[in-house]
Amino acid sequence: MSTILYYIIPFIIVLGILIFFHEFGHFSIAKLCNVKVLKFSLGFGPKLMGKKIGETEYVISVFPLGGYVKMLGEENDEEMIPEEAHRCFSRQPVLTRIAIAAAGPIFNFLLAFLLFSGIFLISGYPIMTAEVGQVRPNSPADKARILKGDIIEYIDGKKINKWVDIKKFVEKSPDKGLNMVIIRGDKRISTIVFPEEEIVKNIFGEEIKSALIGIVASGNIKELKLGPLRALKEGGKKTWELTALTVLTVVKLFQGVIPLKTLGGPIMIGQLTGEIARENLGYLFPFMAVISINLAILNLLPVPVLDGGLILFLLIEIVIRKPLSIKKREMAQKIGFFLLILLMAVVFYNDLVRIITNHN
Repeated sequence: MSTILYYIIPFIIVLGILIFFHEFGHFSIAKLCNVKVLKFSLGFGPKLMGKKIGETEYVISVFPLGGYVKMLGEENDEEMIPEEAHRCFSRQPVLTRIAIAAAGPIFNFLLAFLLFSGIFLISGYPIMTAEVGQVRPNSPADKARILKGDIIEYIDGKKINKWVDIKKFVEKSPDKGLNMVIIRGDKRISTIVFPEEEIVKNIFGEEIKSALIGIVASGNIKELKLGPLRALKEGGKKTWELTALTVLTVVKLFQGVIPLKTLGGPIMIGQLTGEIARENLGYLFPFMAVISINLAILNLLPVPVLDGGLILFLLIEIVIRKPLSIKKREMAQKIGFFLLILLMAVVFYNDLVRIITNHN
C-alpha cells in the first residue's frame, strides 16, 4: 500500500496534469477555430469511464502514458455529413492546422511558466549568495588575498547580487584584471584579480576553455521576495533557460556527446516523483515544470506520429502547395512509429538497468 501511495499515485497525478494541459491545448485551439472535437481522452486503450457533453466525449482510458484529442476529418475514411464539412480538421487552412498541432506543446511551456511564476511568487526566488566557500591554493583569488567567508560585493563597479554574477564577469575577462570590492566582517577591501584560462569540463562532460579565479561558492541560499510582475518575469526567464538547456541536451544526444544510457523513461520519472513526494510535496511543482518542458520539446521533434511530425507535414504542404500523398504520409508515420517504439524500448531498458544496479 505504501508503494502505491508514495510512487504510483503521485506519478499518475503529475502525469495526468501534464497530459491534460497538453491535450487541452489542442482541444481549446480546435474549438476556437470551430473544428469539431469528437473525443478528448486522458490515456490510451480501453475506456475506463467517460461522458458525452455536447458534441464531445470526455474519456479516461486504461493506459495513462499519454492522451489524444480526436477531431472530425482527421482520418481519411471517416464518414461525415456534408453540413459539417467546414468543421473538419483537414479542411482548415494550413496555418490553422499548424496552430492546433502546436498548441499542445505550447500549453506545456505555458504550464511550466505558470508553475515557476507561482513558486517564485509564493516561496520567493532562491539565489546563491556571493559568499566564498573555498579558495584554491596558488589560484588568482589566493594571490589576490581573497579568503573563505569573503562576500564579493562589486566587480568593476557593478553590484554583485548572486554567485552566478561572479561567474559571468570572470568568464568574459580571461585576459583582464578585475577590480573587486569584498566584504570581510565589518570591512570593505579592494583587490584586483587576474583570471586564468584553464581547460574544464562543462555539464555535458566536454572539455572547454574557461577563465577561472579559483573560488567555490559557500552554497548559502537566500530567498528573495518577489511581486507578481517580477515573479512572472523570473518565471519566463527560468522557463526559457531550461528550454534552451533541454534543446541543447537533445542536440548533444544526437551528436553522441551524451550517451543513450543516460535517457530515462516513465519508470525513472515515477521513481523520482515518488521520492520527491515523500521528501516534500512542494518540490513536485518545479519537478512538474521541468518534465512539462521536456514533454513539449519531445512532442515538437519532427517525427511522424508526434506533433512536430504533423507540423513538418504541414510546412511541406505550404512549400509544395498541396498535401503530401496519403501513401507518403502513411510510410512516414510507420517510420515514426517504429522510431518511437525504439526510443521507448531504450528508455525502458535504461530504467530496468538502473533498478537492477541500485538493488545490487
